[in-house]
Amino acid sequence: MAQLNVRLDAEQRRRLEELAAAKAKSISEIVRGLIDDAYEDIRRERRRQAVERLIRLEVEDPPDAATLSRELEAADPIGLELTTSAKP
Repeated sequence: MAQLNVRLDAEQRRRLEELAAAKAKSISEIVRGLIDDAYEDIRRERRRQAVERLIRLEVEDPPDAATLSRELEAADPIGLELTTSAKP
C-alpha cells in the first residue's frame, strides 16, 4: 500500500482521532474510508447529472419490435443478418 504524509492542524488531528476511536478503527482506515466515501459522492453526482441530461433530451419513443425489425432489415443493404442469436 502507498504511504501518504498529510499535515493536519491540532483540531483536525483531534477530530480524526475521535472518529477512529468512535468507530474502533485505525486513523489510516478512517482516512481511506473518507476518501472512498468522497469519491463515491462524486461518482453519484456525475451519474445524477448524466440522468438529468438524458431526461432533457428530446427522444421519440422507440418503435414496437416488429417495426424496429423491419427498419433494421431495410437498413441492411449488404445482407448482414442482424440477430441476437448465435449462428453455427
